[in-house]
Amino acid sequence: MNPLDNLKKLKLALPEASTPGGNYVSVNIRHNIAYLAIQFPVKGKEYLYQGRLGNEISTEDGYKAMELCALNVLAQVNEKIGFDNILGLNHIDAYYQSSENWDDSPKVVNGASDLFVKVLGNKGIHSRTIFGVDKLPRNFSVGLTCTFTLKNNKKC
Repeated sequence: MNPLDNLKKLKLALPEASTPGGNYVSVNIRHNIAYLAIQFPVKGKEYLYQGRLGNEISTEDGYKAMELCALNVLAQVNEKIGFDNILGLNHIDAYYQSSENWDDSPKVVNGASDLFVKVLGNKGIHSRTIFGVDKLPRNFSVGLTCTFTLKNNKKC
């Protein structure tokens, strides 16, 4: 199963991997675990899906926003680690900001979970945690961090 072929079948392309906006690295590897910094719904230099779920952003668009975050994770993996060096996705932490009465976060986070399984197959099966937060940078509706187990101690 080739992740890049799977993306083509889904008619999706990896965006350009983003660069850190502060004093940190996008991918930090310790032993055989890769920790990926938070990825937002950004395409190129365009900030997308800004606002609160349940207000400016629908649940359906939240799903697409989280899918874009997952594509950005995969772009980091492709550029900094390589898909061949991945044993599997361990865990995702999903963050969202919403209106007070909105409560469909599992549906939104499925945007990332579904994409990881479609692209990575069994290597994309993971556990997850979902956090509702008061505010995300640049008013993004969602954000996503991940950890992967690697085949060896690859250095970034």
